[in-house]
Amino acid sequence: MTDVLLTVGTRKGLFIGRRHEGAWRFDGPHFNAQAIYSIAIDTRGKAPRLLVGGDSAHWGPSVFHSDDLGATWIEPRQPAVKFPEFTGTSLERVWQLHPAGPEAPDVVYAGTEPAALFRSRDSGESFELVRPLWEHPTRSKWVPGGGGEGLHTVLTDERDAQAVTVAVSTAGVFRTADGGESWTPANKGVSAVFLPDPNPEFGQCVHKVSRDAVDPDRLYLQNHWGVFRSDDAGSNWTDIGEGLPSDFGFAVAAHPHRADTAYVFPINADADRVPAEHRCRVFRTRDAGNSWEPLSAGLPEGAHYGTVLRDALCTDDADPAGVYFGNRNGEVYASADDGDSWQQLISHLPDVLCVRAAATGG
Repeated sequence: MTDVLLTVGTRKGLFIGRRHEGAWRFDGPHFNAQAIYSIAIDTRGKAPRLLVGGDSAHWGPSVFHSDDLGATWIEPRQPAVKFPEFTGTSLERVWQLHPAGPEAPDVVYAGTEPAALFRSRDSGESFELVRPLWEHPTRSKWVPGGGGEGLHTVLTDERDAQAVTVAVSTAGVFRTADGGESWTPANKGVSAVFLPDPNPEFGQCVHKVSRDAVDPDRLYLQNHWGVFRSDDAGSNWTDIGEGLPSDFGFAVAAHPHRADTAYVFPINADADRVPAEHRCRVFRTRDAGNSWEPLSAGLPEGAHYGTVLRDALCTDDADPAGVYFGNRNGEVYASADDGDSWQQLISHLPDVLCVRAAATGG
């Protein structure tokens, strides 16, 4: 069985799990008492680099990195992510850390609150603001939602280092084809049922976006009401929520190898944010959203109230794929067979905010 590294960010620290010869062990917490909103496992170098966005109630937010799987951590002398003085604002937290693909070696993106995109060209040790998105003409009309206004999704394209797609809470999806010099809203077909105009150019409350493993122009989007698919890199979106017990939710993750395959965790409603029908189930599509199947073998069978947040569902890059999720009950579950069966890895953690996994050999 493939060895796997699993990182779990919680409200009070980072926990690191390792699967070796089929057995799991965890250590932590790292960054005791810090809320860990973002994690990246950068596997482009000779050894994996862990990047962590921590948020200390006393010291504020910071980005740390480790090149020895968490044995030691480095925090830059100067803040890695910092808003320039001309913006008149300050960093609240880092919502997303995303290493680009092989098309852009050493590039790492950070999504923040207030909603902004930062780019690093030194593997995450320092970042600079992508100013054209910060100064986008629609920004003055972005309205924070109940969870704030964060840039929580960054998708790069291995075919083109200049192409980047981002998603912002209560602003929607935006794309650039010129390395960030200009940005275009990409929300056609995504609903905003809470606005007077339910189909605006921007203003959608997008919760998460994921890219298909085989067709890079195919994207899956979990919205504040609605699950959608785009077949043209975000120019147009189609509703694919039929067959789910609820099309409200936070997380969506694509299979790392298989075409047309993605996972969601439905939530009852925006005013009742618990698992749909009070059941712990991941739903999988294997035909790009034309149909959905519940995956629950090995998951709790009784009434369940563990909500899965936007970055708390992920896959690794093993074959068969590992699928993982953590919830606000402090439980972490894993599947080693594409989601067909599950086991609980750990429980009684603090509130799980994000999970990230990568195969490490074996």
